[in-house]
Amino acid sequence: MTNIEKYNQAFVEVFGVNESVLNDSFAKDSVDGWDSVHQLNIIALLEESFDIMFDPEDIMEFTSYEKGKIILGKYEVSL
Repeated sequence: MTNIEKYNQAFVEVFGVNESVLNDSFAKDSVDGWDSVHQLNIIALLEESFDIMFDPEDIMEFTSYEKGKIILGKYEVSL
């Protein structure tokens, strides 16, 4: 599985959406089900999938599909 597939799979699993809806506008402000529990679940899945530990400030800033890609880049995960 490629890194982008792992990334997308985490969103599909946590939010119960089809992969086709994932784009840079998929964000906390536009997704009804995005709350703190979902945000922590996505963080936990990504940490496990990529064997990383997010800094607390990155967890707080992880508020969109697009922002998540940028944050993963800081941990040398290329998507």
